[in-house]
Amino acid sequence: MSDDELIWRVAGGSGDGIDSTSQNFAKALMRSGLDVFTHRHYPSRIRGGHTYVEIRAAAHEVQSRGDGYNFLLSLGDSFARNPQEEAYYGNEEIKPLSENLDELREGGIIVYDEGLVSEEDVEEINLEERAEENDWHVFPMDLRGLAKEHGREVMRNTAGVGVTAALLDMDLEHIEDLMSDAMGGDILEANLEILHEAYEMTNEEYEFEHDLRAPTGSHDTEQALLSGSNAIAYGAIDAGCRFIAGYPMTPWTDVFTILSQNFPDMGGISEQVEDEIAAAALALGASHAGAKAMSGSSGGGFALMSEPLGLAEMTETPLVLVESMRAGPSTGLPTKPEQGDLEFVLYTSQGDSSRVVFAPGTIEEAYEQTRLAFEIAWDYQLPVIVIYDQKLSGENKNVDVEFFDREPAPDLGSTLTEDELKEAAHDASGKFKRFNYEDAENNVVPRSLPGQKGGRYLATGNEHSPVGHIEEDPDNRVAQMTRRIEKLDTIRDELDEKHPSNQTYYGDDDADYGIITWGSSHGAVAEAVERLNEDGHSVKGVTVSDMMPFPEAEMTEFLESVDEAMVVEMNATAQFRGLIQKELGLFGEKMTSLLKYNGNPFEPAEVVEGYEVNLAEEDREPTAQVRIEPAAGD
Repeated sequence: MSDDELIWRVAGGSGDGIDSTSQNFAKALMRSGLDVFTHRHYPSRIRGGHTYVEIRAAAHEVQSRGDGYNFLLSLGDSFARNPQEEAYYGNEEIKPLSENLDELREGGIIVYDEGLVSEEDVEEINLEERAEENDWHVFPMDLRGLAKEHGREVMRNTAGVGVTAALLDMDLEHIEDLMSDAMGGDILEANLEILHEAYEMTNEEYEFEHDLRAPTGSHDTEQALLSGSNAIAYGAIDAGCRFIAGYPMTPWTDVFTILSQNFPDMGGISEQVEDEIAAAALALGASHAGAKAMSGSSGGGFALMSEPLGLAEMTETPLVLVESMRAGPSTGLPTKPEQGDLEFVLYTSQGDSSRVVFAPGTIEEAYEQTRLAFEIAWDYQLPVIVIYDQKLSGENKNVDVEFFDREPAPDLGSTLTEDELKEAAHDASGKFKRFNYEDAENNVVPRSLPGQKGGRYLATGNEHSPVGHIEEDPDNRVAQMTRRIEKLDTIRDELDEKHPSNQTYYGDDDADYGIITWGSSHGAVAEAVERLNEDGHSVKGVTVSDMMPFPEAEMTEFLESVDEAMVVEMNATAQFRGLIQKELGLFGEKMTSLLKYNGNPFEPAEVVEGYEVNLAEEDREPTAQVRIEPAAGD
C-alpha cells in the first residue's frame, strides 16, 4: 500500500446522508490540492438499501474510478427494509459492510459503526478471518453513540469523517470550512464537537500500523467540483436556453433540477408537466415561438418523446433533448449505468430521421457539446440529442474554473428579422415560403417567428408544400425529404472544417493496436491505454462523441492505422461496434468487443485484462464480469 492515491468508499443506507457526506469530503480533498473523481452506487429506493460513494483522490489527474478501493467507512443501514432475521432481503443493516469487502484492496482500512452493527453480525461474515488473510486494518467505532451524545443520530456521518481524517493523518481545516459554509448555530457547533471528538478519540485509542495516508498536492488555479449534469445544465444556460419542460425520472432529473433552480434568477421558465409527451411537446412549442428550449428524460420516458421528436424533424423546429441512459429494458436497473439506448436514440421516431446525436465522455465535453448542440439545432433547424448515462450524470470531478470562462451564445441562428422577411419568397396568398427548397442554402431555409409581419406559414406534421400546406405530390416529397436528410452531410462538413474534433485521441499515433469507446467509458479506457503503454505494449485509443452524423473519415483513418481494435462499451449487444460497421461497411474482421452490463461501470484493470485476453488469443474468459465478443467471422 502506498500514499500515491486514496480511494475512499463511504457506505450506508439510502436516506442516511451518504451522498452529502461524500460530496463534502470530496470538496475537502479538492481544496487540499488533490484531483478527485467520485463514483456513486445506489438502489432505486427512497430510504434503505445498500448505497455507497467512492472518492478517488491523488496529486495527479484522475479521470476514472480506480481498481477497487483502499478505505471503507461503513455506516450500516439505519433504514433497513426489514429487521426480521429471515426477511427476503436478508440482514440489510450489515450490507454496507459485508457487500463491500470483495473489492477492498490488500492492506486496506475498514471503519465500521459498532453502534449499529452487532458483534454477532460481524462474526457471521467472518470479518476477523478475512482481515487477517488480506492484511486489512479494522477499526470498530461507536459512531452512533457519539452522535447521540451531541444531538442527533444522523451526525454519525460527521463522526465517521473525523475518524477517517485521523486515520489518514489529515488536517481538519478544509472539513471545518465546508461545515461552516453549509450550516450554522447549534447544529454547526454540535457537528464540530463530534468531528473533533471522533478525531481525538481515534488518535487516543488506536496505534496506526497501516501505511495509507492522504496524498498531498496543490492546484495552480481555482477548481470547482462538478458532475456531468452540472456541465450539461451550465452549457445550456450559456447557449441561451431559457425554457425547459420535463417530468422527473432518474437520472435525467439532475439536469432538470439544476436548470429549474437557476432559471428564476435569469428570466427563464421551467415547467414540470404530467408526462414526457407533454414535456417534449411543450419545449417544441416554446422553440417554435422563439425561445431556446430543451427537454429530456431517461429510458422509457424518452420513448414517449418519439412523436414530438418526429414532429420537430418534420416541421424543422430547433430543439435540444437530453437522454440519460440507465440499464434496461423497461425499468431495468433504474439507478445503474448502461450504454444501452444508443440505437434507440439514433432511430426512434417515425420514418427516416434527420437529427444530430452527441455523446460526451467527460464533464468538459458535456459542457462543450451541449453548447454545440444548441448551435447546430438553431443553425440547421432540427433536433439535437445529447446522450449520456447515469455514470456521467452523477460522477463528480474537479474542473478548472477558467474552463467555463466563455462568451454566452443567445442568438437564434437561422431566424429572419422582419426586414429580412420583406425580401424573402412569399406565396401569392402572402404566406412566407418557410419550406422553399429552391432557395435553401446548405439545405436550410431561415425561419420566421409567430407574430412577425410577413412571416405567416403553416407548421404541420404532414409532408407539406413550401408554405406548409399538406402536400402529397411525389416531386415535392422527394425534394423536401432529400433536403432534410442532406442537412446531416452539411453538418458533418461543418464539424470537420470549423470545429475541433469531438473525438478524443490518446496513446502513440503509430501504435499497432486500437481501443475504441464512446461516452462515459472514456476515463477507464484512457487510463487503461496509458497503463498498457507503460507496460511495453503498443496501444492507442479514441473516444467517439459524434454518433450522428458519424465521423466516417476520422474513424476510417483510425481503423486503417491499426492491426486490431477492441470496442469497449457498457451494453450486451455491442451497439456502438454495430454502428461503426454500419457506417463504414468495413473493418468487421478487425474489431472485437469488450462488453459490461452488470450495472457497474468499467474499471481500468478490466479494460487492460480484456486487451490481454484478446492479444493472447487463448480460449479463456476474463476474470472480471465482462464479456468478449469476437470479430465478425471468427
